[in-house]
Amino acid sequence: MLARLDERVLRHVVGDGFRERGHFFDAVAALWVSGELVHIEDLVLHDAHVDVRAPTHELTIAHAVLRVRRRLWNAEPDWGLGTAGLAVLSGDIGDAEETVTLRPVPAETPETEQEHDDDDDDDDFGMDFSEIDAVIARSGQVLDGGIPEAKPVKMDDPLGLIRDDDWDENERLENWRAVIHQADLLPPALGAAVLFDAWERLEPLRRQHWLGSQLVSAYLRSRGKVTSHLFCLNTGLKSVRHERRRASDRSVRLMAFLDAMALSAEAGLKELDRLSLAKIQMELRLKDRRSNSSLPGVIEIVLSRPIVSASMVARHVGVTSRGALNLVAELGVREMTGRGRYRGWGIL
Repeated sequence: MLARLDERVLRHVVGDGFRERGHFFDAVAALWVSGELVHIEDLVLHDAHVDVRAPTHELTIAHAVLRVRRRLWNAEPDWGLGTAGLAVLSGDIGDAEETVTLRPVPAETPETEQEHDDDDDDDDFGMDFSEIDAVIARSGQVLDGGIPEAKPVKMDDPLGLIRDDDWDENERLENWRAVIHQADLLPPALGAAVLFDAWERLEPLRRQHWLGSQLVSAYLRSRGKVTSHLFCLNTGLKSVRHERRRASDRSVRLMAFLDAMALSAEAGLKELDRLSLAKIQMELRLKDRRSNSSLPGVIEIVLSRPIVSASMVARHVGVTSRGALNLVAELGVREMTGRGRYRGWGIL
């Protein structure tokens, strides 16, 4: 099932739209598996910065999952499984006092001392620019996959409200990363199941427990099992009973994970069929249209989002909100929200 889905997405005409829509569906499913409910339309609108209400705590977490998935997809396949990638994804780069190496300053002469006395304002600007250069240097190290040299600062948290001293996350992460070497000896699907089960047992990150499923999807990509997109594991996990996912028998848990993978792949194949049919139907409306018509742009955003609003369409194709409503009406896309404050259209 995974191989069939990967092959179809790799060569499918709606592969890009399927890949982007999968980020939204899996982010919502990740919260569902954790016992929280987030509406898909709220997440899409929040990501487009057109919220209709103040975002909830659960919506903020779902958006964090969405951003992590995009970052994993845009990075190298094995980036998220390394020390640097885990440090970035877990937000543990460190509040620190960086040691910045500045260029040597030549010895001052009486003339230069007089110039400094005359240009005190320039010195202030120079200090500001050196701080900016230091920030740019640290950002470059992070983008290159490194971690800026830093001295850890002890957080003043005597009550343990932020970090639990008895719960060593770094040690637990290292223990989980050690399981990767065992998983590499197994077939990719079974290795991913072992990794996910280890994450569930060890619980390395209490604040980001949802990160485990995303890292397992990245592992499947690094093993070459699913390379066309970041696999949407949580869409299948939410269809597996909680008793099987949390069973005391390890074999039952591994089988439940493998069943979740099959269910996710099956849902992905059905989603491809729906998107393909919708694309064909919408492209029929392009017949006898002028070459500079905005309808192709509307089709593109409709295929890449689970739901779109008039403001999102207007921003994407560069028209007014009234023009966006007319374009959506011409395509005949089904309205999905039924709400009075805003209207949304999408592909079911």
